[in-house]
Amino acid sequence: MAQPSTPDPTARASRGYEPHTTRGAWAAGGTMFAGVLLLVDGVLAIIKGITGIANDDVYARLGNYVFKFNTTSWGWIHLILGIVLVIVGVGLLKRMLWARVAGVVLAGCDIILNFMWLPYTPFWAIISIIIGVFVIWALCNTPGDRSPAV
Repeated sequence: MAQPSTPDPTARASRGYEPHTTRGAWAAGGTMFAGVLLLVDGVLAIIKGITGIANDDVYARLGNYVFKFNTTSWGWIHLILGIVLVIVGVGLLKRMLWARVAGVVLAGCDIILNFMWLPYTPFWAIISIIIGVFVIWALCNTPGDRSPAV
């Protein structure tokens, strides 16, 4: 009777199996964390939006800025984006492929929106930009990704 041989790591990789790596573990946990972050960021955007719509003088603009929307307009923008972010965050938690793609696109839009929102809430806008960058990284580096490890 033949002894079972230990699997060759290169043979496993050629069949599409990637051995466990630290990068893969970070990305797998990061994907779920990205879903939670999108969900929370969406809820916070909804709250920002409702606040901007309900009371136009809650947010004060710092200095003269190129993007001169009134806060009611910003409120509607945040409200709509927040609702979509919540939907995508739930989709990520359910491991839907469409949610990964939409999450990358919407995180990019959220980064741009928060850059434009800087004069109203600079600290939170910078935090949201950092969260968006992490979400994009996590969703682009999921397990099973065939790109070489850095």
